[in-house]
Amino acid sequence: MVYLDYSATTKIDKEVMESFIKANEYSGNPNSLHKLGIEAKNLIDASTNQIAKILNVKANEIIYTSGASESNNLAIKGLNKIKHIITTDLEHSSIYAPLNYLMDEGVDVSFVKLNNGLVDMNDLKNLIDDRKTLVTISAVNSETGVKQNIEEISALLKQYDNVIFHTDMTQAVGKVNINTENVDMFSFSAHKFFGIKGIGVLVKKENIKLTPLIHGGKSTTAYRSGTPATGLIVSLAKALRLISESLNNDYNYVLSLNEYLKDYLKKYDKVMINSNEYSIPHILNISVDGIKPETLLHALEENEIYISTQSACAKGNAPSKAVMAVTNDIKRSSSSVRISLSKKTTKEELNIFLNSFDIIYNNMVGR
Repeated sequence: MVYLDYSATTKIDKEVMESFIKANEYSGNPNSLHKLGIEAKNLIDASTNQIAKILNVKANEIIYTSGASESNNLAIKGLNKIKHIITTDLEHSSIYAPLNYLMDEGVDVSFVKLNNGLVDMNDLKNLIDDRKTLVTISAVNSETGVKQNIEEISALLKQYDNVIFHTDMTQAVGKVNINTENVDMFSFSAHKFFGIKGIGVLVKKENIKLTPLIHGGKSTTAYRSGTPATGLIVSLAKALRLISESLNNDYNYVLSLNEYLKDYLKKYDKVMINSNEYSIPHILNISVDGIKPETLLHALEENEIYISTQSACAKGNAPSKAVMAVTNDIKRSSSSVRISLSKKTTKEELNIFLNSFDIIYNNMVGR
């Protein structure tokens, strides 16, 4: 099997699973006052402190959620008195869905212009007015890999007292270093960096006030009720530590794989590379003129090679909004597929993929 869909999810690291199993020996409810509860709470607190140190935030700024989708919803719907939201055409469905909800409630939503996928800073300035405003812009687009300059955007927005800045960092954490000093809130999920599904984080800086989406009692924070999931929290800390320790080396390794893949694919006349110079190497989006995305996906699947079309959470077979935003080409956005790599991808796997791709391409469209 050749797995090239790491942006959708990753296989759980063995050490992460071991930490989850061991943590579940602490069987007490962390909210309980007896010895077992206190032991579980102490374990959670140690994990939270470790996560905070890695992320360079305060421990009390970490809110545990079920994943980035919940984190995004909490960040957007939990804010009070927001009158205006600014976003892009490169966001995940867990951003657009709560935005649509708030639009029905009368909140204005503006889309900032993009240049080659990057936020137009002058347009962003022009969209800001006197209203209380939320700006939500993903750090890395999940389909094209385009990485925004979050440091530049957050520094600009920090100048406005009426603006709150949230970034979805689901495709960034564990892959690239981003300075979040001036970011008010950011979201991510453990299962994107070899953690376990069902645990994510919203980092909310101390000065930001939120109304919880889930009410119902004591937890690790006041912003999300429910019995803390000791094993998941401990495993998240382990996954984040492991991926952070080797981040720079992993990035360079994945970059070499990406370049190898692109150099090979460029020889095909009808293959178009949609990811650009601003994309992280972990994501390579291409279009093949003459082959429908789902046809290519299933043809590769017959050889146990797994890629994806749009984001795993995208609906239907509509043209890719993200590819359209980056390429401004409806043909490309209607025929795009995503190949996503990780530190566990091997060159041998890429050669298997390329050999199969060559056969499929020649059979369906020719050179």
